Amino acid sequence: MALTREEPHALARTTRVNLLLDFYDSLLTEKQRTILTFYYHDDFSLGEIASEFGISRQAVYDNLKRAEAALESYESKLGLLGRHERLMRAAELLENTVDSIQMDERDKRVLLGAINRFRAEEHTAIGGGGKSWQHSKA
Repeated sequence: MALTREEPHALARTTRVNLLLDFYDSLLTEKQRTILTFYYHDDFSLGEIASEFGISRQAVYDNLKRAEAALESYESKLGLLGRHERLMRAAELLENTVDSIQMDERDKRVLLGAINRFRAEEHTAIGGGGKSWQHSKA
């Protein structure tokens, strides 16, 4: 089965792989990292990647699948992306709660500022200070 970008969940898959790369890219080989980046971030076709590496399209596909499986394995063991997503949902809930509470506007701004600093700190802790365009989506 060939990997196509027309799959119904292709955008969600691309987003997930890019986020997993943000957390676990240093655990991949240079070749895995490069192939995933070319395909999911730079939108190269299998043929373009094959030409770049001097390998077949099938070899690119196999490398993509193995690298994706490695990322999912790291996430299942370490859970860093899941933790990040939970923290971001909690920050959003806090922000919505603060917005709905009747309080002095100055106090509200202080609380919202603290929530935003928490978010920024979490993005920095990922590695690279929010280097990915995907961080704001998690």
